[in-house]
Amino acid sequence: MSNPQKPRLILGSGSPRRLELLAQIGVVPDAVLPPDVDESVHAGELPRDYVKRIARAKVDAVAAEDAIVLCADTTVAAGRRIMGKPADVDEARAFLTLLSGRRHNVITAMAVKRGDRVWTRDVQTAVRMKRLSVAEMDAYLATDDWRGKAGGYAIQGPAGAFIPWLNGSFTGVVGLPLAEAATLLMAAGYPVYGDPR
Repeated sequence: MSNPQKPRLILGSGSPRRLELLAQIGVVPDAVLPPDVDESVHAGELPRDYVKRIARAKVDAVAAEDAIVLCADTTVAAGRRIMGKPADVDEARAFLTLLSGRRHNVITAMAVKRGDRVWTRDVQTAVRMKRLSVAEMDAYLATDDWRGKAGGYAIQGPAGAFIPWLNGSFTGVVGLPLAEAATLLMAAGYPVYGDPR
């Protein structure tokens, strides 16, 4: 029997990974409504500003009534360069070539809305990718795991073998930093850890 006091939660994301991450902490959204927003990068926009703007645009685009809405956006940044989801295998190869053997940042911004209030947070994680051989890159690209992934890779997939080091939030690199997401949800009145009474 559901708790009548518990607010409805809408996940404004089509990412199965975000759904899985929420499930890790026992949070199951009442609805999943991916918003349709323009994710184009503005000229001169910095990676952190970009993800914050997109997360906010997503949460604003979800019709919520009395529900709590959680949206997030993740990007991979090589310096000031924003690396979104590769359009094709050639762009995925170009991204991996650029990331190979160097550090980069993965930034996830979140926005939680309840009524007229919006809580936001962004989490930046430094990640180092090992230097990839041609054989490693070819084998990885053949898996198609790069499709739909910012920067052309997912740390929780086969590319995890390419990441010897990170400093920050592992779940943030996957797409939803859980510690910070839980804090935002609780701030909005969602009982992440059950009824506090």
